[in-house]
Amino acid sequence: MERKKAVALRYDPEKDRAPVVVAKGKGDLAERIVEIAKREGIPVVEDRELIEALIRIEVFEEIPSTLYEAVAKVLVFIRNVRSSPL
Repeated sequence: MERKKAVALRYDPEKDRAPVVVAKGKGDLAERIVEIAKREGIPVVEDRELIEALIRIEVFEEIPSTLYEAVAKVLVFIRNVRSSPL
């Protein structure tokens, strides 16, 4: 069975040139990252291909330009989720 993986990103367009990996992990650590995100009201998006690429990036490192489009789609999705009425 494949272990769960999780990556947390931060993107503040006023401070960051590109999204930055702020946490990543596998197994129990991945579960904890997801648990904290959900508790804090941070949307969680599952994308197996994207996670495989993001897990290779070091913590506090910007994502490479090759992932901009994929991550932008996630950010747009999150923005839409947050702005939709309940």
